Amino acid sequence: MSRLKGRTALVTGGSRGIGRGIAERLGRDGARVAVHFGRNEEAALKTVATIESMGGSAFAIGQELGVPGDAETLWSAFDQQADGLDILVNNAGIGTSEPFERTTEAEYERLFAVNTRAPFFLAQLGLGRLRDGGRVINISTGLSHAALMPELITYAMTKGALDVFTKYLAKVVGPRGITVNAVAPGIIDTDNTAAMLRASDDSWAQAAALSALGRVGTPADVADVVAFLASDDGRWVTGQWIDATGGSLA
Repeated sequence: MSRLKGRTALVTGGSRGIGRGIAERLGRDGARVAVHFGRNEEAALKTVATIESMGGSAFAIGQELGVPGDAETLWSAFDQQADGLDILVNNAGIGTSEPFERTTEAEYERLFAVNTRAPFFLAQLGLGRLRDGGRVINISTGLSHAALMPELITYAMTKGALDVFTKYLAKVVGPRGITVNAVAPGIIDTDNTAAMLRASDDSWAQAAALSALGRVGTPADVADVVAFLASDDGRWVTGQWIDATGGSLA
């Protein structure tokens, strides 16, 4: 538990799925973890309890994203329990959208508000808290680099914008020794994907077949990549989009 000892991390959407996997891994590596949740406080507290049961330190903070003032309010809650930040993981996102021909303006705005605008302003307002040599890690998707699921066009667009943000922000904060990277998961076994993956044996097999490794990914598969970038070992990697799809785009 020494790799991140003495460091503080914020993981948005850290109560479930990929975010929970990331929060638990960073906690296991010694970081004090702020586990953000939008609405499910119970799940966030369970994540905190799991981190503490491993000997780590964590606390939960709640704030719905995609609404006016979300970033400012979230940071105010963070400041009540922590003094400074070392690792910001922009993981929270919504992945449902209508096909192109049925996407409304409201749906479009909602997806961009949560998936793109919130990370932008969380990073902007977080820079004064982020210590030199810190880390910003954005959770993207393989769909921003390959049109494998055309029905998710709007979702993919939000993550494409996040990828551009990653590259540019790396140049903005680089002089302070802060690295900025995007990690792109493929299909991961979480409660959000359960309906699709577990609809039938064939559904699971088809998802597994997309990966060059022949299996469905787990939150830990993504969390381990994030942990590398958050550690001193990742100090020379910045401005990158990192394929963590298990070779689904190969």
